[in-house]
Amino acid sequence: FLDGGDGRVVSKITQGVTTEIMGEGSTNAIVNRNVLGTDDTADPRVRERLEEFGGPRGFDNWLRAMEEHGAAVNVGAFLGGDNVRSYAMGMRQGVPNAAELDSMRKVVRWAMEGGAFGIATALIYPPANFATTGELIEAAKAMAPYGGLYITHMRSEADNLLEAIDEAIRIGAEGGVPVEIFHLKAAGVRNWHKAALAIAKIDSARAAGLDVQTDMYPYTAGGTGLTACFPPWSAADGKLFDNLADPQMRARMRAEIENQTEDWENLCALSTPENVLILGVNQPQNAQYAGMRLSEIAAAQGKDWIETAFDLVLSERQRVGTIYFMMDEANVRLQLQQPWIKFGTDAGGPDPETARGLTHPRAYGTFPRILGRYVREQQVIPLEDAVRKMTSAVTTRLGIQDRGVLREGMFADIAIFDPETIIDVATYEEPHQVSRGVHHVLVNGVPVVRDSRVTGALPGRALRGPGYRP
Repeated sequence: FLDGGDGRVVSKITQGVTTEIMGEGSTNAIVNRNVLGTDDTADPRVRERLEEFGGPRGFDNWLRAMEEHGAAVNVGAFLGGDNVRSYAMGMRQGVPNAAELDSMRKVVRWAMEGGAFGIATALIYPPANFATTGELIEAAKAMAPYGGLYITHMRSEADNLLEAIDEAIRIGAEGGVPVEIFHLKAAGVRNWHKAALAIAKIDSARAAGLDVQTDMYPYTAGGTGLTACFPPWSAADGKLFDNLADPQMRARMRAEIENQTEDWENLCALSTPENVLILGVNQPQNAQYAGMRLSEIAAAQGKDWIETAFDLVLSERQRVGTIYFMMDEANVRLQLQQPWIKFGTDAGGPDPETARGLTHPRAYGTFPRILGRYVREQQVIPLEDAVRKMTSAVTTRLGIQDRGVLREGMFADIAIFDPETIIDVATYEEPHQVSRGVHHVLVNGVPVVRDSRVTGALPGRALRGPGYRP
């Protein structure tokens, strides 16, 4: 919305989305020099970010800035778990001391009073994966008085999936907050059987009185960076590219990749290089590799996949957007049926007319895919249940009391679609295609899509959590 975006989020509104909830992992607020990773206050952009999005009102200022910038959808956010840790410790590994824990608690309180819905962690990425369970419990305790929600991309979605669910449940129980698990999945063929076990574990926790729910997207591939194939320590202190350029560090990284431990999760190994699709390359010399599998690139370069991944990330000097095919279609259908699950895209909102490069098709097709493929064609769940899991189940979970249902006096966030024709069109090969069957979308009563065409209106408002203090 703020970094060059026009706020129309075309791929979202054309599939019926009226509200975006952000924050998984990191957020533009609350920041300090540790979060921004620089002491260069002579840089006007750094100084502006520190002044606007730092301090006690930084989170509220960020929400206000998005609303003032203009958005086709309503916007709300969790506080990124990366911000909580890096505010106190930067990208440093290690256990926080008492003063650093106090700093973490402080930034949580500031964010909750600024309108955050809670804390959102992404525990497979640095610096969040340096965090201990204990410090996450302390952060949860700090938001508990404000009615905050702990939402998490867990430490494992594969070999240690069940243990990761246990950790999330423990954080909620000891921190005194409800728990939401991002994009539930059992990744890797050897873990597909764990989906049913994960569901049983969540059902058991709920039966014991714990407030645990999840969300998901309806695809068998996930999307993140190629750096998810590297050991987490390699990015500590912001030294990933230095380590990739250092033969000794590179050899150490290779050794850990080849001799996998349970301390971290290697998505390339889980998927196999044949099922790793490279999306996001910026350098001209790498343009030919967009849309190729990692195994194909390795063969073309005459290297193994590890060396290929190292060189690609180093030459790009960015995480390199990647799709990992690692889930089971039967598990997608099983998860869709759970009463406590909700749906989300886990994606940005590109414009097909201006987007460059590939992206995950979920950015364009998540909700129409559910309504067309899984409701109409396969009859996995009833239409009414699917709509509930896209609307009122979400607003209820977030404590938003004036949206999410069609009722007099509620804000008119409305998507009008044809249940007989709605379907996703976006594919992994050609993702920038808007879905079909969504005819009209209103946000706060203003049409942002009319007759399946984007109007350009930006009526979205900032939404705030229950702890907000103006």
